[in-house]
Amino acid sequence: MDAFSQMIIGAVNQVKNAVVKIDVYKTLQGKLRNAGSGSGFIFSSDGLIFTNHHVVNGAEKIMVSLLNENEIEATLVGKDPDTDLAILKIYADGYSTARLGDTAELQIGQFVIAIGNPLGYQHTVTTGVVSALGRTMRTQSGGIVDHVIQSDAALNPGNSGGPMITTDGDVVGVNTAIINGAQGISFSVDINTAKEVASQLLKNGKVFKAYLGFMLQEVPINPKIQRHYHLPNLKGLFITNIEPDSPAGRSQIKEGDIIVSFNEKPVNSLHELFKELTKRDILTMVDITVVRHTELLNFGIFPLERKGRS
Repeated sequence: MDAFSQMIIGAVNQVKNAVVKIDVYKTLQGKLRNAGSGSGFIFSSDGLIFTNHHVVNGAEKIMVSLLNENEIEATLVGKDPDTDLAILKIYADGYSTARLGDTAELQIGQFVIAIGNPLGYQHTVTTGVVSALGRTMRTQSGGIVDHVIQSDAALNPGNSGGPMITTDGDVVGVNTAIINGAQGISFSVDINTAKEVASQLLKNGKVFKAYLGFMLQEVPINPKIQRHYHLPNLKGLFITNIEPDSPAGRSQIKEGDIIVSFNEKPVNSLHELFKELTKRDILTMVDITVVRHTELLNFGIFPLERKGRS
């Protein structure tokens, strides 16, 4: 067997016993019926599972199938529609746990592997490369999900909630969406964000995140601009869109600006901005610095608490 195939098989073998199929049941026409399925993966020894919010939203009963075909009823621990993440818990044995990686080490062009249960076919493996990092994506429901990894690994309905892994077997993303009408474009929520969401859900039962109203893309900063203004960061957040009637929409910031500092801290990534927005004391006037063409400009912005969605 060739070395490339052996590498894929080795990575999948490390994770496959942690990947689960999720069946959701809702009352339809007076009876509890199967209302869809998705994927998930166990990430802790006490049976905690990552999946997508949209997979389990509205479920009255959630059943989890392990690779050994054991089916267990799961409890919903918490969910966060803004990152399309949810956490379930099962009480069982016969599984292993997935090893969570660090998205900060992920590179564009790096090989990745998706594992899931598309169209009900359990434990399907697809491969691809990382096409882009640090994307903001608009969901079908109109919400905005930050910190997504774009890849060309084939995803289908039922892949949602499954892991995106590296060839070392480390989970770097939670598969969340495909773009309807597009070919070869799929998205995963980066695992560093998922860890932060899990921490808040397990501690508080919900996620606090202030809202700005930007759609963003991580981009490198022009080296001449970086040197001229002595900027400590190599990357910034390019503003691709501004939501009307949002804190961003009421500020003097414009589409095309590149955010390089927020709350007096340099921001290289969407994850760094996300961490600032999860602090409750952020709900006040905050300094934000942007590069506009060749100028470095400072503005004030007033983050608002994002109202919960179900």
